Amino acid sequence: MISLQKLTKKFGSQTAVDALSLEIPAGQIVGFLGPNGAGKSTTLKMLTGILAPTSGTATICGFNLLLDTIEVKRRVGFVPESGAVFESLTGLEYLEMVAALYAIPSEAALARIRQFIAFFDLSFKTLTDKLLGAYSKGMRRKVVITAALLHNPPVVFFDEPLDGLDANAAVGFKALIQTLAREGKTIVYSSHILDVVERVCERVVIIDKGRLLLDGRPDELVAAHGSGTLEKLFTQLTGGTELEQRAQDFAKTFRP
Repeated sequence: MISLQKLTKKFGSQTAVDALSLEIPAGQIVGFLGPNGAGKSTTLKMLTGILAPTSGTATICGFNLLLDTIEVKRRVGFVPESGAVFESLTGLEYLEMVAALYAIPSEAALARIRQFIAFFDLSFKTLTDKLLGAYSKGMRRKVVITAALLHNPPVVFFDEPLDGLDANAAVGFKALIQTLAREGKTIVYSSHILDVVERVCERVVIIDKGRLLLDGRPDELVAAHGSGTLEKLFTQLTGGTELEQRAQDFAKTFRP
C-alpha cells in the first residue's frame, strides 16, 4: 500500500529526510517514531502531496507520488500535527466542504458526518452553531479526524492524533484505528506517546536525522536490545539516555 524508494527532502543545505526506503502492506498499523526534528512530519507531508520530494519517490496504492499526485490524494487521509482548520466556518460547513472536494454526495456525506460526531460525542448543534475558531483544541481534533476519514481512504496518516483529546476520546480513537486496520486500511501513526504506540502498533519505524534506524515489531525490537520498554529503546537509539542525569543536575540549580 505504501512504498518509499530513497525518499529525500532538503531545505537548502539541510537534509530533513535522507534516502528513506520502506514498505508498508495493507491492514497494518505502523508507529512512525523519532525525536523532534527527525523528519517525521516532513515525510508525512511528502506522502500526502503537501511537499514535493527533492529526490527519490514513493507509491501509494500503486500510484506514483510524483506522477499521479491527485490519485494519491484521493486515496489518503491526513491528520496533521497542527490540526489547522478554517476558523471562520462552522464544523458542519468545514466537513461539507471536505466532502464536496472528494465528490461525496451531500446526503451520504451528512450521514457519515452524523456517524462520526456520534462516535466522538459531539452534538450536531455544536457542529452547526459554533465557528471552528471557538472550538476547544480537542473538539477541533475530532473534526479534523472526521475530515480525514470522511472519504473512506485506504491509507491514513496520523501526526500526533491524540493531542487535545480527553481520556475517553483517546480510548475511542485507539479502538477506531485498530478496527480500521482489521478492515484492511493502512495506518501510519506518528506520535511521541510511546506507551500508546507500543500497545496499538504491530510495527514501529524509528528514524533520526532523516534516516531509518530501526524497523520491526515493538516486542521483538525491545527483546533484541534488552530495553524492557519501547520508551527505553527509543532513548537508547536517539541519544536520550543521559536525560535523567541531566534532569537531576538541572534540579540542583534550584536548591539553596
